[in-house]
Amino acid sequence: MTNISAQDPAEAAKRKAAEWAASQVEDGMAIGLGSGTTSALVIEEIGRRVAAGLKITAIATSEASHRQALSLGIPLSDFAHLPQLDLTIDGADEVQQGSLSLIKGHGGALLREKIVAMASKRLLIAVDPRKLVTVLGSVFAVPVEIVPFGWETTAIRLEEKGFSPVLRVNDDGSPYLTDGHHYIAHCNLPETGLTPEQAAETLKGVVGVVEHGLFLGMASEVVIGDPAGTKILKAPR
Repeated sequence: MTNISAQDPAEAAKRKAAEWAASQVEDGMAIGLGSGTTSALVIEEIGRRVAAGLKITAIATSEASHRQALSLGIPLSDFAHLPQLDLTIDGADEVQQGSLSLIKGHGGALLREKIVAMASKRLLIAVDPRKLVTVLGSVFAVPVEIVPFGWETTAIRLEEKGFSPVLRVNDDGSPYLTDGHHYIAHCNLPETGLTPEQAAETLKGVVGVVEHGLFLGMASEVVIGDPAGTKILKAPR
């Protein structure tokens, strides 16, 4: 169980968002379980509901989320048996006000998160107020998952496109490895002069890039937690 300090407003906000998000899970649903600190709280809440009799099947977006779900008795499956999900609940690093465009992946699971999100009828994002931004990329760089082989040449191509990539490394200086056994390059967005849509298209065209952390037009709604309650933002139609 995740320990939450009642004295920490940010953690209390995450808890509120997680509780509301978990309340959207209904009996018989196939759901996607996100990754990150807020998603861990969501999984915890869903685990409590499963223990109380909720009947669902889930697919996790990371090995860590998979292990947590198993430990809580949440039934898990795969896409061979669940080709489409009713609902995925995940967190985000940034949520752009108005568009609900996202930056995700600083937890290192962006590829699996995007695969699960794309297979879902509804993507619900749970965050605390700190994640709201007016300009996408103004706080966080965009994580870009890249192939380890020849990553140096991929980084050069990203640099030439104006993304100023920085390889993510572990505390010992070794490259961070995702669950899919790829590297991650953190790429600046505002300095490129491209819109998020243009940046997404450019990133996908770079040889060596597997996927990027721009989740554009994918979120159905965003729940913003606050110690006093929640606020729900709907995707523009």
